Amino acid sequence: MGLSIGLCYDSKEEYRAAGYSALEVAEFDDEGVIAGLEDTLSRLGHRVERVGRGRSLASRLVAGERWDLVFNVAEGLRGRAREAQVPSLCELFEQPYTFSDPVTCGLTLDKSLAKRIVRDAGLPTPGFIVVRSLNDIDSRINGNPMFVKPLAEGSSKGVGAYSIVANRKQLTKTCAKLLPDFPAGLLVEEFLPGREVTVGVLGNSPRARVVAVLEVLWTERSEVDAYTQLNKDEYLDRMQYRLVEGEPLADQAAQLALAVTEALDCRDAARVDMRCDAGGRLSFIEVNPLPGLHPVRSDLPIMARMAGLSYDELLAEIVTAARERYEPETCVPSWLPTMPSQTTTTRRRRTSSPRSAS
Repeated sequence: MGLSIGLCYDSKEEYRAAGYSALEVAEFDDEGVIAGLEDTLSRLGHRVERVGRGRSLASRLVAGERWDLVFNVAEGLRGRAREAQVPSLCELFEQPYTFSDPVTCGLTLDKSLAKRIVRDAGLPTPGFIVVRSLNDIDSRINGNPMFVKPLAEGSSKGVGAYSIVANRKQLTKTCAKLLPDFPAGLLVEEFLPGREVTVGVLGNSPRARVVAVLEVLWTERSEVDAYTQLNKDEYLDRMQYRLVEGEPLADQAAQLALAVTEALDCRDAARVDMRCDAGGRLSFIEVNPLPGLHPVRSDLPIMARMAGLSYDELLAEIVTAARERYEPETCVPSWLPTMPSQTTTTRRRRTSSPRSAS
């Protein structure tokens, strides 16, 4: 028997109709994604009800409504704790929900806090500073290339060719450009020029597993060798992707991803971004505890598809992982497809694929 599921989300179309800018809603899901989630969860046998944004959830919880599970993809609109708003409401009203708790959502959105936790766990991450005003730019920064991005944003918001800076003068220029739009601050970290991978993790420690290690490949049409907003938006023309298998980097990335998600207590599913330095040594860059679930464009569904895991199976695993946290003895329903138990998926693998539906 399926579950009653409340679907929480921030609709890009609804916010745009209310007058918000394209930049403000860049992380939100469009109607196609929301409908896709609703249809897929329904196809898995659940009774799905659209709830919408956090304020709608709050009013319905206050009114006494409850679901077996809230499936949460709401990003929130403002502040570095915005991704923690729906989880906080769910915990306040003892409402089961998917994905990470408020603490993890707040920590990981502030990239500097996440890096500190990872660093204190003994895991590699590039050196960094936080810039909230031009006075924060350290006079010693003048030599190694640096990478500049908003401190508490996702979806590559504010990341462009200008993000790679070679010296303090360029750094000051880029920070002056970005700070008006991102007053919460900027993360300035050592730029790693090597290979970039993103790793999908499903489940909860100690039984979490790696879905796949996906390498992001730059082409001659890429804006720059970095995952900029333009490169993401025009991925079909500018980017290529492949699974990393059968080489040391794959095992290193899988181990680092599992260690990072354990250190940050990510739950049900997450995506961990990493990059290699010039010597091939891998380091943590950032983690997304609310990974994008666009069935075609988002990295987690892409790598799952390339690893032989369908979109239906991906969502089924996420729901089951969440239920295991609340009802560990009774949460394996008959509708769940049989899933692989190994660390990385080995079924129907494809080593390369554009971001296209399959």
